[in-house]
Amino acid sequence: MLGWTPESIKQWVKWMQFLDRWGYITACLSFLLVGMLVFGYSWFAFLQSVEHGFLSATITLLNDLLFVIILLELFRTVLGFLQSDRIRLEPFLHVGVIASVRRILTAGAEFSHQENIPEAVFRHYLMDMGLHVMVILVLMIALFLLKKTEQPVVDPLLTK
Repeated sequence: MLGWTPESIKQWVKWMQFLDRWGYITACLSFLLVGMLVFGYSWFAFLQSVEHGFLSATITLLNDLLFVIILLELFRTVLGFLQSDRIRLEPFLHVGVIASVRRILTAGAEFSHQENIPEAVFRHYLMDMGLHVMVILVLMIALFLLKKTEQPVVDPLLTK
């Protein structure tokens, strides 16, 4: 293999594992930083726009805060992977539920103060909401089944 020795290959693998770990660390910190920035900006934008319309400013704030929760769930997922070297399914199910709830709440709030809605647009809205409700139900069933099949974690400190 053109001068490749088992030792040099091991060194390359160690280097790639090191870079992989740092990639996860930087992604994790990025989720946290972006979440904090979005949180601060959301409140700043809310305070700037609340005098122009409380309802629309509140809808935007709610949408942004739910996005922050999604970012924090992703942060916790990557942090958990860094601690255990195991990616868990449960946080991704939570993110899916939160994203669907976010869509239902914001679309419903935006739709509620519109006048003269064409029937085709209203039907499309109902189908979209029905789809998100189904997604939430499926994800909640998946969460239930996941919890039911998980092995209980025994804390060695509690068993002594």
